[in-house]
Amino acid sequence: MSRLLLVPLDDAVVFPGMNITLPLDAGDGEERVLLVPRHDNDFAAVGTVATVTDRVRLPGGVHALVLEGEHRGVAGAAITEPDGRLYVDVDERPDPTGTTDRETRDLEREYRAVVEEILELRDADGRIGAFLRSITEPGALADTCGYSPDLNYDQRLQLLQAVDIIERLELALRFQKERLAELQVRKRIRDDVETGAEKQQREYFLRKQMDSIRRELGEDDASVVEEYRTKIAEANMPAPVREQADKELGRLERVGEQSGESSVIRAYLDWLIAVPWDKRSEERLDPAYAREVLDADHAGLEDVKDRIVEYIAVKKLRQERGITEDKRSGAILTLIGPPGTGKTSIGESIARATGREFIRISLGGVRDEAEIRGHRRTYIGALPGRLVRALRDAGTINPVIMLDEVDKVGADWRGDPASALLEVLDPAQNHSFRDHYLDVELDLSGVMFIATANVADTIPGPLLDRMEVIRFDGYTTSEKVAIARGYLWRRQLDRNGLKADEVEADDELLRTIVTEYTREAGVRNLEREIGTLLRKTATQIASGKATAPVKLDVEALRDALGRQKHFQESAIRTAVPGVATGLAVTGAGGDVLFIEATSMAGKSGLTLTGQLGDVMKESAQIALSYVRGHAEELGIDPTSFEKHSFHIHVPAGAIPKDGPSAGVTMITALTSLLSGRPVRHTIGMTGEVTLQGRVLPIGGVKQKVLAAHAAGLTEVILPERNRGDVDDVPDEVREAMKFHFAMSIDEVLAAGLESSAVATAA
Repeated sequence: MSRLLLVPLDDAVVFPGMNITLPLDAGDGEERVLLVPRHDNDFAAVGTVATVTDRVRLPGGVHALVLEGEHRGVAGAAITEPDGRLYVDVDERPDPTGTTDRETRDLEREYRAVVEEILELRDADGRIGAFLRSITEPGALADTCGYSPDLNYDQRLQLLQAVDIIERLELALRFQKERLAELQVRKRIRDDVETGAEKQQREYFLRKQMDSIRRELGEDDASVVEEYRTKIAEANMPAPVREQADKELGRLERVGEQSGESSVIRAYLDWLIAVPWDKRSEERLDPAYAREVLDADHAGLEDVKDRIVEYIAVKKLRQERGITEDKRSGAILTLIGPPGTGKTSIGESIARATGREFIRISLGGVRDEAEIRGHRRTYIGALPGRLVRALRDAGTINPVIMLDEVDKVGADWRGDPASALLEVLDPAQNHSFRDHYLDVELDLSGVMFIATANVADTIPGPLLDRMEVIRFDGYTTSEKVAIARGYLWRRQLDRNGLKADEVEADDELLRTIVTEYTREAGVRNLEREIGTLLRKTATQIASGKATAPVKLDVEALRDALGRQKHFQESAIRTAVPGVATGLAVTGAGGDVLFIEATSMAGKSGLTLTGQLGDVMKESAQIALSYVRGHAEELGIDPTSFEKHSFHIHVPAGAIPKDGPSAGVTMITALTSLLSGRPVRHTIGMTGEVTLQGRVLPIGGVKQKVLAAHAAGLTEVILPERNRGDVDDVPDEVREAMKFHFAMSIDEVLAAGLESSAVATAA
């Protein structure tokens, strides 16, 4: 640590190796001083330690010192002597000499090459290049950048304060590259201007010259930056997001419009601005109005309508009573049911009832986690996730977002989108959702999420746990007729260019379409059949073969839709022993399955066909074991099992079938086969069974009962523990059906089999 006289240099910087003459009477007797740059009375932290090489008298009698810069020095504590001179403690930092590492040598070579190119462009004196080549120390080489007349005061000061040699070389190299780029632009402009060309070409080059000059002056950059600054201010972003936006805007200002990085920064800023941070739809919290809208748009679906009305009513009460909105209390409704039951379309009705915007996101087949969370900005072509894009499209921060087909989300090497949805659909987390692209917290607590799925089995457990499930179990025949009359008929009239008074059809005709041409839980196929019927009618009217109004009857129906497609075949199928009518739930809703059993002479064994899953195969094995173990109780010859092999078949073999609800049906089919007692043709059954003959509860009671009713059955056997689930069945169907509740397989057989045999066991 040395104590040296402080010599301030106003708006000037002296580097080691430079010589300077200063009028300085106060320097008498000093051998070394510290030259420190000063601007607006603000001293730099680093100066140059200089040696007094001579004392001279300037014209006019002024004394001056000739100084030569030695090396850098960091100024410390200042001390004022009694004579008024200011001294400072100096930490001298001479550049190390000797062997340099590879990085330093590479920087030296690159710096020399850039400077040589600059000298060539300027057609400089060759002695300057020779002087540059004579410098062997890397620190001194970097300091030669300070000799350039193109550097301003701030740049020279940065170079002086770079004590580390590598840092100094990098800084000097950057400054020289900027000078080189500027000289190359000027040379290109000059060459363009000097090139002889026709008038149009000359005008083009002149315009290019003007554009280049503007870019060099930074005028275009400034206008772009100011435009973004205005947009950011108008976006009313939260404080952390505004801070991130200002940071990126500063980067854009530094790199300039011509940098390749500028397009990436601008794209990011565009997305930040596009998010509607402070734009909210004014909710209409009127439960009565919401119910009117839902009833007008959809028939049935009472559970869904009740839940939406409850959501609006609770929010209205909290708002009226000044209760602070809890960001962790959001509702994630999940509508699970067969296709065509109105799950997707009800989302639009909910948005209309609440006065919110509606956005639908289809998740079917999505396998990339980045579709939900967005891509990181390090990737080329990175984009935010679908949620951010949905908010941009909605234009508000609180829309209704429908996540369609959430049960069909996949997973592969690109990640697991279902796991990413956990954060989105968890009310305890989604108030601080972080998109990988934006990399800022996004409050999704104001969004009303509605997910849809056909089945719950394929939804991951942790994801399903965060959802409030509402089941869509399908429509009754009367509900389908009402939907056809009130919604589908009018819509298909419009689509086929017909007026309401041109075509007439009574409810009985619509009921015929429902029962004989469609057998589905929803109404999608019903609308197709109605569309076909009206399209045929429109063709007849347009071709002059029919005159409006046209009264449609069964004959016109058969002519348009062909022969009947669905029949009530239970009586025919169960007329012989060994066939039982089971009830099942598939992705398309409830269904009726005819389980057939037969026996053949030969070695004991069991054959299963019909593309059965593992669970149904196990049910078949349990059924055979139970019947064989209780043969005498069931009135079956025990020796028949040793002489026969058995075959259980579930028709429609191309359709995969699985699930724990076919045990009682298989036991009934085997018992019917071996006892010769047919299964009652009016009855359907469902339930799983244990080896001890206990009947276990199952799911999907409502869907199964609706399927049984649609198939013409009038009785259903259910497990005793499912007695309460019958309350979910519509009154119309419940009154038309008779229910048998069984605790054991004996009760099932007593209710399901005819009292007397009509054929002997094989």
